Amino acid sequence: MEMEFDAIAVFALVAEEQSFRAAADRLGVTRSAVSQTIRRLEERLGIALVQRTTRSVSLTEAGARLYDEAAPALAEMRAALEATRDLRGSPRGQLRLAVSSIAESFLSGPLLAAFAAAHPNVQLDIMVTDEEFDIVAEGYDAGVRLGEVIEEDMIAIPVSGDQRQLAVCSPAYLDRHPAPAHPRELTAHRCIGWRPAPRLAPYSWEFAADGKEFSVAVAPEITTNDMALMIKLALAGSGITCGLEESFRPFLDRGQLVPVLEAFCPPFAGFYLYYPNRRNMAPKLRALIDHLQRRSTWS
Repeated sequence: MEMEFDAIAVFALVAEEQSFRAAADRLGVTRSAVSQTIRRLEERLGIALVQRTTRSVSLTEAGARLYDEAAPALAEMRAALEATRDLRGSPRGQLRLAVSSIAESFLSGPLLAAFAAAHPNVQLDIMVTDEEFDIVAEGYDAGVRLGEVIEEDMIAIPVSGDQRQLAVCSPAYLDRHPAPAHPRELTAHRCIGWRPAPRLAPYSWEFAADGKEFSVAVAPEITTNDMALMIKLALAGSGITCGLEESFRPFLDRGQLVPVLEAFCPPFAGFYLYYPNRRNMAPKLRALIDHLQRRSTWS
């Protein structure tokens, strides 16, 4: 039974990395040792867990089910063991974070640089992504997202002030097209939209009037998952785009972009660092939380 627990831990690393070699590197063993461990586990279970080709590794249906069931428990055990080892020491190890690409204040250089300088034994591994997934199952220590999309069973602490979503465009665009007076008029404008992933519909733009929220499903002339490209296109006069005010703020201050429909854009709760409710918190995560809380007292 003990050997099976060890083998499942190796299997989980292969599933996370989608690579025998990368899993071997993390474990400090040979690729052959990892392959043999997975093969023995499959033989004991009597079913294939991994599909191998010369260029890729993927999970079978059985493998995906085993990973989904085992990953959260493994993450809890790793955190408990690491917290126990480090109780008398300074924070250390790899701190994996999944951060929304629009969390501008968290992703600013000074914030993360100050944390890295204060904790040289912590290696930050930051995945900037807008996909929604279970951070525990995927092996992350914490995530940063807008508060409204965080699961209720997570602990969340604020890492930004209130946010506001704005629709903006270039002055040149308004020279050619009258500014919309109501969000419903956006359907008659050229719009630059955001799509978080290829198989998902473009994001519907959200507004509020008389205390009631509503959304407008614009028909974007251009759609992308990259906010930087959206801004570049808006600066070039391609149309109206929509995003967080702090993403646009430098361009608004210089007059390169101008807001439209501001009366329909109230503030809302901003970004939060969130993590699972664990009895044993790794010192590396506690160090980040303390750093963020100290920073909030400076602001």
